[in-house]
Amino acid sequence: MVNMIKKLLLVSVIFNTFLFGGFGSSLAQQSFLKPEDAFKVSSVKKEDRIETDLVITENIHVYKDSLTFSIISPTSLKLEVKKPQGKMLDGDEVYENTVHFSIPVSQIESKVKGDYTLELRFEGCSDKGICYQPQTRSFMFEGKQPGFFDKISSLTKEGNTAKIADVLGSESSWFVIVLFFIFGLLLALTPCVFPMIPILSSIIVSQSGDEKPSVAKAFFTSFVYVVSMALTYTVVGIVAGLLGADIQTAMQNPWVLILFAGMFAALALSLFGYYEIGLPASWQSKISKASDDAAKSKGLLGTAVMGLLSALIVGPCVAPPLGGAVLFISHTGDAWLGGLALFVMSMGMGMPLLLVGLGAGKFMPRPGGWMTRVSQVFGVVMLALAIFMLGRILPQSITMLLWAVLFIGSALYMGVFESKEDEGAKKLFKLLAMLFLLYGASLFIGALSGATSLFHPFEKFTTGERTATVKVSQDTNTRLGYSVERLMEEVRASSKPVVVDFGKDSCTACAELEHITFPDPKVQEQLKKFTFIQIDLTKNTEDDKALLEKFELFGTPNIIFFDKEHNFLPQKSLTGFIKPEDFAKHLEEIVR
Repeated sequence: MVNMIKKLLLVSVIFNTFLFGGFGSSLAQQSFLKPEDAFKVSSVKKEDRIETDLVITENIHVYKDSLTFSIISPTSLKLEVKKPQGKMLDGDEVYENTVHFSIPVSQIESKVKGDYTLELRFEGCSDKGICYQPQTRSFMFEGKQPGFFDKISSLTKEGNTAKIADVLGSESSWFVIVLFFIFGLLLALTPCVFPMIPILSSIIVSQSGDEKPSVAKAFFTSFVYVVSMALTYTVVGIVAGLLGADIQTAMQNPWVLILFAGMFAALALSLFGYYEIGLPASWQSKISKASDDAAKSKGLLGTAVMGLLSALIVGPCVAPPLGGAVLFISHTGDAWLGGLALFVMSMGMGMPLLLVGLGAGKFMPRPGGWMTRVSQVFGVVMLALAIFMLGRILPQSITMLLWAVLFIGSALYMGVFESKEDEGAKKLFKLLAMLFLLYGASLFIGALSGATSLFHPFEKFTTGERTATVKVSQDTNTRLGYSVERLMEEVRASSKPVVVDFGKDSCTACAELEHITFPDPKVQEQLKKFTFIQIDLTKNTEDDKALLEKFELFGTPNIIFFDKEHNFLPQKSLTGFIKPEDFAKHLEEIVR
């Protein structure tokens, strides 16, 4: 109806123009107010309410349905505001003269912490025959400052390393320590840490031999493992911060990955019972003599080494808090606070692993034949970790074949084709074996067909719709060879805001973004408003290093943004995997 009225008013102006003597003379007779004179808005905070007045000049009206209130900073929030009754004009409800709105402060400050910006949007027309462009008015207000736990809660959801680095420099040391410990606890719930649980469990089982491990021994083994992991993260973070080195890239060298994948495979074969891995007897004797407690010293070096390797290799991506600490160290040179934050974070990550140690000693049943099965299960997990690591350097089709062999082999090992009658839980065990067999066969067929996704092995036999959406903007080859100059040329050539995704083949979180986040329909809808550029840093060339240095990035994945005026938006950058719904919301906030 609003658009209809606008068209009728326009027709009326044209009609009057020709009827009364010419277009130019008609315009000369009309005098229209500027928007800032036609609509005057004031908004003030009084105790527990925000009082807003919209003053409308005579012979001008504002459409009630067009009037909206929202918070645009520091987050987006649409407000439900009670509107007074207007008057009817040609079938629409409109406001004239002065209209008053009262907004409860609690409606805003219960959801927004700190200072915020209120925005009022509306559309209005003059009775003389002109409709103004949509109008916006913004007002800044001091809000309730976030408390200790509010800050912790917001920062633990933060994906921007620059903001986390700012916190390290602006908050007290105690706040930083608590924050990074909570970061660690949250990271303990991610897939990055999960593979460490079977590694530690297998160490405890292998060191217990034919005896049930004591609580003290199992906990001590876990403690050595966790501290080794924590010290590794700390040292790597300090070195990366002080030297500006991408340590993770160095550890993704194909030869390094092959070496450690071989170590996991060797450990798996040991768990299957083909041989035993242990230090020479003479070494074990010396270690035992050097320790007050021989039981604790046995396998101490191996446990520490596995903790070190787990920290460097198993973690598939650089988490935002790790990147924030590294960025802080690189800017300030304060290795003490940055290193302490990383150590505390790593200990938080290790809390579930310490619980594994306590549980293995307290709740593990007495030794028996079941331990052989447990060792075999951990052996399969070790093989899975080896494939997982090799998947960063091998073609995806070969990786799928390796996964297929693992699942099919596990099914055969579980006796999927054995004909003896099973009862109770054994039937569920046989069902699990059958599922492994079917999934392994699906992966095998998918690999032969050229499929590349473990989650969609039959993608080549279905419609090409999904495959097309995964390739969001570019062919893989066009993502290589970027320099700072080439990227900025493409940014300046864009008439829209720009999203730049930095990834590489050896990054698991990059693949998750590629197959989960970017193809999501909500994300695709928002990406239409952007120019989307993907850059592959797999080769780690000098240009690749220059790009990371230019935008102060450590590792992958990282996503940076530019506005329509080609300005870099460092406070909007994202590090690590982000869920589709969160990414879509982030994109929406940028184009507001």
